[in-house]
Amino acid sequence: MRIKSQKDFWSGLMFMGVGIAFAWGATNYTIGEGARMGPGYFPLVLGILLTLIGVFITFEALVVETEDGEPIGKWAWKPLGFIIGANLIFGILLAGLPKIGLPAMGLIVAIYALTFVSSLAGEEHNTKEVAVLATVLAVGSYLAFIVLLKLQFPVWPSFISG
Repeated sequence: MRIKSQKDFWSGLMFMGVGIAFAWGATNYTIGEGARMGPGYFPLVLGILLTLIGVFITFEALVVETEDGEPIGKWAWKPLGFIIGANLIFGILLAGLPKIGLPAMGLIVAIYALTFVSSLAGEEHNTKEVAVLATVLAVGSYLAFIVLLKLQFPVWPSFISG
């Protein structure tokens, strides 16, 4: 059987792999039943649904003819590196790294760093727009997580807030 859409075929396999991993991981928890769900019920159902979506997409890639076979393009290394790096920086700045003596910088600094580093992944970079976005995200996150949900984690750097 010939693959008629490479993009759909490989994305379908990816969906199936992630779905199977989630469903398999969910079996380590109590599953329960529909009326009395355990902590593994929701990830199991999501894993099964994701696997079914992957099966459908993969089947469609083998059956539905596309014009050029939709080949897979080259990897976009720059955006991938900046997005993953931004998330790593966010985690490090939020909680700090005690082993190397880096104190927690808090939510606000971490969000600004996340926004500015991830904005470098795009083709265009406008510092004013990124600063406005970072401010909106920082204020929104503060209101959502600290004020409304009352989560306990550092908001400001530890050397400022004490």
